[in-house]
Amino acid sequence: MSNSALPDNISYTAEHEWVALAPGDEPSGDPVRVGITSLAVENLGDLVYLELPEVGSTVTVGESCGEIESTKTVSELFPPVTGTVSIINTKAVENPELVTADPYGEGWLFAIIPDGVGELWTAQKYATENGIQ
Repeated sequence: MSNSALPDNISYTAEHEWVALAPGDEPSGDPVRVGITSLAVENLGDLVYLELPEVGSTVTVGESCGEIESTKTVSELFPPVTGTVSIINTKAVENPELVTADPYGEGWLFAIIPDGVGELWTAQKYATENGIQ
């Protein structure tokens, strides 16, 4: 996987999630999309089931808010921002292959109206921390 495959207009977490906030930006009160990185997709293999937080629920950085099940394993989801879930991507829930095919586009998982952020990384830091060239 090449570093150029990582969009640099979004932020990343150590747990392999991304959030549609440009590095260094503060939340504006608008919903931000959340997903998993292409490296996470690569490591998980074929995705078969997504358990996402419910619309209206509050999610907190560092606390599991769902699960992604693949043919290999089950992995917990950790939100990159604290806030209220405003929408889930029902297309991805119905067809987890969307996440595999387009993790930064059609394969987003849910959106949060953020009121706090966790430790977010730039694409370069995420690539460096994970040995991506």
